[in-house]
Amino acid sequence: MTLISIFSFAIAIFVLAATPGPGVFAIISRSLASGLKPTLIMIAGCITGDIIFLLFAIMGMSVIAQTMGNLFIVIKVLGAAYLIFLGIKIWMAKPVPASQQQSNGEKTMGYGNYLSGLGITLANPKVILFYCGFLPTFMDLPSMTGFDICIVTMVLAVVLSVVLIIYAYLASSARVFFSSTSSIKWLNRTAGSVMIAAGTAIAAKS
Repeated sequence: MTLISIFSFAIAIFVLAATPGPGVFAIISRSLASGLKPTLIMIAGCITGDIIFLLFAIMGMSVIAQTMGNLFIVIKVLGAAYLIFLGIKIWMAKPVPASQQQSNGEKTMGYGNYLSGLGITLANPKVILFYCGFLPTFMDLPSMTGFDICIVTMVLAVVLSVVLIIYAYLASSARVFFSSTSSIKWLNRTAGSVMIAAGTAIAAKS
């Protein structure tokens, strides 16, 4: 694998990550509602889902992934339902000013955020199309060595982490401007609405 192919892959991943979609909207909503730390766990779940699809494509399992339509439908429905559930939960949450968020931050961290990030990626048609369809067109997947796979996986993780953490950080920083109970309530309802919309978008896409 050449440096040009690695660079092309990094650019493609950057565009994929930076393009607004259900995953980006969910990350922004979680960061607005709960702050940066819980969102980092959701980002880790998203990256895990991308790595799974990357390995599927490299190992020649794209055909299997495409034929497992029923399984992906189930994953999509469960992921969409969970996003909608999170959106409703955020909408109805008791307003907590950002200054008090650190003391409650640990309560929102855990497997739930990780699994939601993983489910969002596994259920995202854009990600499935990229790895199982577009990726093989500019990378010689059958000839990749173990070292090549490690390099590509690290590039994927780094690029996705940078882009998604920037989104999360900007959203989390916006919480500083919401200090009153009424403004936090408005913020929670906005974030909850975006989360519900993201879940609905996943459920609506084939």
